[in-house]
Amino acid sequence: MGIYEDRLLPRMIDRLLASDDLAELRRETCRSLDGTVLEIGFGSGLNVPHLPEAVTKVLAVDPSEVARRLAAPRIDRRGVTVDFVGRDGSRLAIESESVDHVLCTMTLCTIPDVEAAVQEVRRVLKPGGTFSFLEHGRSPDPRVARWQRRFTPLQRRLFGGCHLDRDSVDLVIAGGFRLLETSAAYQRGPKIVSYFTRGLAQKP
Repeated sequence: MGIYEDRLLPRMIDRLLASDDLAELRRETCRSLDGTVLEIGFGSGLNVPHLPEAVTKVLAVDPSEVARRLAAPRIDRRGVTVDFVGRDGSRLAIESESVDHVLCTMTLCTIPDVEAAVQEVRRVLKPGGTFSFLEHGRSPDPRVARWQRRFTPLQRRLFGGCHLDRDSVDLVIAGGFRLLETSAAYQRGPKIVSYFTRGLAQKP
């Protein structure tokens, strides 16, 4: 990776995704977690302050060393054990049916082989385990969706492969999960980047 993606982009994403509005969505996304949680796209640890006390360990997957350093103070304040176990969500070096829950926020948009990543999530979850996700993605408004398709190539170049037009709910259902709850709405900002979906799904 170049200097921009390796050093600057993680700091930019940390600032952009640390808003109060997203913090509230993160709290809702994390509220049902306990035990051992695998987080795909751990990033700078923005979810760590919102983890319930019942979470005893986080297995973190993220490619960025800079993001890990940014996460360190948040991990220390929360006092939870975080083990970094890999860099690629589509190839997890984790035993099958070994984690209680999986958490994923603003990450399904960037993984190149996102279908493989969802299958990996399903593989490592214990039967009955849940997949909590919070993602921005394709708007239900056809006009906005058209602009999302047009701007996705630029978005991918600027933001580490991020797609504006993926549908996280479709991806999760296609991966064999049972959707338990979902909510979606525009947040602050341009509509092409601000349509967020929060969901909770279960491995059968």
